[in-house]
Amino acid sequence: MKKILKEFKEFISRGNVIDLAVGVIIGGAFGKIVTSLVNDVLMPLIGIILGGLDFTNLSLTIKDASINYGMFIQNIIDFLIVSACIFVMIKFINKFSKKEEAKKEETKKEEIKKSDEVVLLEEIRDLLKKSK
Repeated sequence: MKKILKEFKEFISRGNVIDLAVGVIIGGAFGKIVTSLVNDVLMPLIGIILGGLDFTNLSLTIKDASINYGMFIQNIIDFLIVSACIFVMIKFINKFSKKEEAKKEETKKEEIKKSDEVVLLEEIRDLLKKSK
């Protein structure tokens, strides 16, 4: 029993598990933000644009069964809006990250200094190219 507890302790104390837990928690919070954006901001605007059309009330009743296809349509629209929001946010984050990486690479290039021998050899090479 002690061996199992020890293995479990090692498992949960690994960096990957903790990172995953943080990712899930942040993802849940981000999901709430995006859901609120869709339900509270974007869908009312879309409703205004479409003339107040509300898909959630659309249904079809067959005998005792009610098929709420309006909710299905609403969920598809929600999915598309959420996907578009996440796409735009990821593009923004990637654009920002690329700028930071470019700055780091530029700094690295400036830090790398060529030795005097390498500079001399490059000058000789350039002179030889010109003479041809």
